[in-house]
Amino acid sequence: MGRTNSCGDGEKQMIEDKEEQYGVLLYYKYTSVPDVDELVSFYESSCNSLGLLGRVRLSTHGVNVTVGGKLTALEEHIAAAKSNCLFEGTDFKLASCHHPLNDKVSQECGFTSLSIRVVEELVTFGTCPLLKSPDISNAGKHLSAAEFHSVLQSAKEQPDESGKSEDKELVLLDARNLYETRIGKFESENVETLDPEIRQYSDLATWIDQNAEKLKGKNVLMYCTGGIRCEMASAYIRSKGAGFENTFQLYGGIQRYLEQFPSGGFFKGKNFVFDHRISVGSSKEDIIGSCLLCNNTFDDYSPRCRCRLCRMLVLVCNHCQVKGGDYVCELCRKHGKVQVSTSLDPSNQPCESNGDDDRRKLRILCLHGFRQNASGFRGRTGSLAKKLKNIAELVFINAPHELQFIYQTTATTPPPSLGACNKKFAWLVSPDFDEPSETGWRVAQSQFDPFQYQNQTEGFDKSLTYLKTVFAEKGPFDGILGFSQGAAMAAAVCGKQEQLLGEMDFRFCVLCSGFTPWPLLERKEQGSIKCPSLHIFGSQPGKDRQIVTQASSDLAGLFDQGCATVIEHDFGHIIPTKSPFIDEIKAFLNQFV
Repeated sequence: MGRTNSCGDGEKQMIEDKEEQYGVLLYYKYTSVPDVDELVSFYESSCNSLGLLGRVRLSTHGVNVTVGGKLTALEEHIAAAKSNCLFEGTDFKLASCHHPLNDKVSQECGFTSLSIRVVEELVTFGTCPLLKSPDISNAGKHLSAAEFHSVLQSAKEQPDESGKSEDKELVLLDARNLYETRIGKFESENVETLDPEIRQYSDLATWIDQNAEKLKGKNVLMYCTGGIRCEMASAYIRSKGAGFENTFQLYGGIQRYLEQFPSGGFFKGKNFVFDHRISVGSSKEDIIGSCLLCNNTFDDYSPRCRCRLCRMLVLVCNHCQVKGGDYVCELCRKHGKVQVSTSLDPSNQPCESNGDDDRRKLRILCLHGFRQNASGFRGRTGSLAKKLKNIAELVFINAPHELQFIYQTTATTPPPSLGACNKKFAWLVSPDFDEPSETGWRVAQSQFDPFQYQNQTEGFDKSLTYLKTVFAEKGPFDGILGFSQGAAMAAAVCGKQEQLLGEMDFRFCVLCSGFTPWPLLERKEQGSIKCPSLHIFGSQPGKDRQIVTQASSDLAGLFDQGCATVIEHDFGHIIPTKSPFIDEIKAFLNQFV
């Protein structure tokens, strides 16, 4: 009888152990969702009752889920989801693992709480989230792990005389971020692997546009962590038409491939994952990563070291790590952003960040108006900065053209003391522009001319060169905000965005009370500007005494209407910070966070 009890106790212990086992569940599904609110209720009920933590993203186009909890709870959640016809054919990727041990990593990966959000896109593809996404039904053909492996195996076994694959049109395309590819990737000695080396997935569309010739006419094999990023990216490639039809994707991503080929197969290193596990390797446990500083073999991201400029994860070995380490990633080094100059107003240096929030704040470069300066513009936008403090960091600089002090003559009033005046600057100047004289003051030739901005046709080249220096020394910046003449300058920069790639990389612009600068006067003949833009100006003619309403409206008309947002207000020459205007500003910026 004792033996019977012992056996029963053992079975009971096994059941209890299984109930305590922890796991992570990943799945996505592109499908038409008729009632998003109903789906929100399902996830709130299911996840909360089962104690699941993590990220749930929902839209009218489907779901994208990464949650963790007890294995038994995750299995219950899968069963509940499968009972809904929306999830028919969904690939539920369930993996057992250890409990989250590192509180910092768990918090950064979103595994200390449950986040359920309704979004426009399940994954943000492209730098212009307002443009229409590619048709997901046009995504590349799914290849199972076995099929994907077979294609690479055939290429390895049938090289031509030069040692390359007989199928010369075969290329591998990694759809992941640079820090992911640095610790693991597919390698086949006879197949070219294209690594876009991007900071974030939203940069991939731009890379595809710039490297389309490397893909055209080829058999493109795409892969990512779990498959969802390849869905949108492959559809985008195929949307380019003839020559891009043969685009394929690894179904289930690297995760399913390693399950099918536990020794690694053609995948070398580790698969980076966006949960507390950080990475998952094959049975080989091979390391292909290296320390940013000493170049020794290393592939552990658990210390969460980040680039001080762009906040991207970097690999720094235990020997090279120092408290408060000042690291600069390879992309910032590549683009010359190694040193931060103190010559451009030290008060504008980037704020320190502890790096705990993977959703870093946006960095926005702010360009003041004509006859203003960085200090004054910072003061005028204090309310805006306060209300955007959880979204963005505003960086202010002076324009490069210093202006002469002028004053209106009266019988009794002399000009003020120069010591009591701050210097004023401009981005664009008139043809008769004079550098400030040693005497400091000049008598105004006439009363204030509200149309003087129409004569400011010089100085753009000098200002553009100056901004390139600012981007190199103070960047990176996610966007540019311009006010009045600063908005005109920002718009002119947007018009040259493609030519400025690598020197001035940014994702959006905010143009407040702007007007069309002379570099854009003939823009209509060149097509609309594709940069995502937010235009803010007064709707009542006469309220803005500096820039007429129609001028700001005409400037907005130069931007692609698919990615341009317009906010009209009832005030004058200001940036409104009351509701509903501030809510609309936040909604625009949140698309880039």
